[in-house]
Amino acid sequence: MSITVIIEADVKNFENWLVLFNELEDQRQEAGINFKAFKNASEPQTSFVIGTAPSKQVFFDFFNSPERLAIQQAIIVKQPIITFLESV
Repeated sequence: MSITVIIEADVKNFENWLVLFNELEDQRQEAGINFKAFKNASEPQTSFVIGTAPSKQVFFDFFNSPERLAIQQAIIVKQPIITFLESV
């Protein structure tokens, strides 16, 4: 059963972050991860990613990939807040 994931991150520049986020779309699709990016309307340097992953393990494998970690080191200001939701 898939899980829903919400990621909140403060970024240096939302538009630059979005370009990097979009560059990983093929990697996400290959892993079965479906995410959509959002900008916080009242705090434009805060990004949200909401979507689904096949499992927490698949998500963490992607999240800890060298490509994704490079984005975090380059443009994310502090450790993202990750929330996992299960449907009931």
